[in-house]
Amino acid sequence: MFVSFDLSVIPNKNIVLAVTGGIAAYKSAILVRRLKDAGFNVRVVMTEGAQAFITPLTFQALSGNPVHTELLNPEAEAGMGHIELARWADLLLVAPASCDTLAKFAAGLADDLLSTLYLATKSPVWVAPAMNQQMWAAKATQRNLNTLVEDGVHVIMPDAGSQACGDVGLGRMPEPEDLALQVTQYFHRAQRAIAEKFGLLAGKHVVVTAGPTREAIDPVRYISNHSTGKMGFALAAACYAAGAKVTLIAGPVSLDTPNGVRRLNVSSAVQMLDLSMQMLDEGCDIFIATAAVADYRVAEVAEHKIKKAGDELNVSLIKNPDIVATIAGQQKRPFMVGFAAETRNVEEYAAGKLVAKKLDMIACNDVSRADIGFASDENAMIVFFAEQYQLQKRDLEKAPKQEIAQQLVEAIHDALHHEIEPV
Repeated sequence: MFVSFDLSVIPNKNIVLAVTGGIAAYKSAILVRRLKDAGFNVRVVMTEGAQAFITPLTFQALSGNPVHTELLNPEAEAGMGHIELARWADLLLVAPASCDTLAKFAAGLADDLLSTLYLATKSPVWVAPAMNQQMWAAKATQRNLNTLVEDGVHVIMPDAGSQACGDVGLGRMPEPEDLALQVTQYFHRAQRAIAEKFGLLAGKHVVVTAGPTREAIDPVRYISNHSTGKMGFALAAACYAAGAKVTLIAGPVSLDTPNGVRRLNVSSAVQMLDLSMQMLDEGCDIFIATAAVADYRVAEVAEHKIKKAGDELNVSLIKNPDIVATIAGQQKRPFMVGFAAETRNVEEYAAGKLVAKKLDMIACNDVSRADIGFASDENAMIVFFAEQYQLQKRDLEKAPKQEIAQQLVEAIHDALHHEIEPV
């Protein structure tokens, strides 16, 4: 079964957001929304001081969960509510963290829900202090912060600027978008560390080619195809999520680079081959050729725009290098994965390509189908393996390309661990 470490969102991670007394509490409402947008589950704890600035109803509406305000709430405490909350949290984030809250944490007090929660949780604790600039600079505050850091609390430094009291200086709570980004990046790093150790492709360097190539006719015209690069980009993301170091060699497409992936842009088939050969020198372990490379290029590219003259224009074409066959033919070749985008006899052509180009694995699809063609967000594929792997072909039913990519990663992993040594 494929174990996914999806780094585009943070699924099923729980954030307890504690809001303390201060004008910056209004930013916490926005922070809840940003954390929810990033895929987190959020439950809010409010101190008595926080409720003087913003109502629990606001946070209930934004988080979709009841807001916790009292330590000795009879209904909640029937199930040891504060202990359950402490165990539920994957991160306790206090934003804003008032001067009084920092002092309670440093002293180990437990006289309200938040201070008790702080002592009861095993999760990481982050505090985002927000206060008057002089209160921030006070020796007692700095002493409390040093104690918290020594205790393992992560302190998010406040911003400098104008404050509600009219002062100017350090003490402003960072913007909600920045806080949400820091939290997201923290969990990304944690998930990446797990993927690099336990992922299906942990320790592998994967090179993925994606998108079309453009073969110039003149400075303004070119030969290309309808490939959007979506399948290749989805595969690059899936390989990275499976713990691999990923290099994406991309033709001209309008797609964002997947998180954590190194992207190298090219235009022509020759450029794509040159970079692919360079990747072999970097220790490429797996080469996935999803790019729709132009079979031919113009023999002589015009130096200037060709002017319209007559009813016909004859252009001489020459064959482009076969990238996947060239890489597969190297003495120290990586595990080779090819793709076959066909409009008829799909399985027959794919099986032939697998043998002719000496590939380890090939995935084929019927691009004549409008529902899974080049521009579609979904795909359906058939996977063939070289004989030495003794694996049956796999039918990947129609699904979003991200899901197809994860299934292909699983197929690559299975092949890498099922090769039969020749006698």
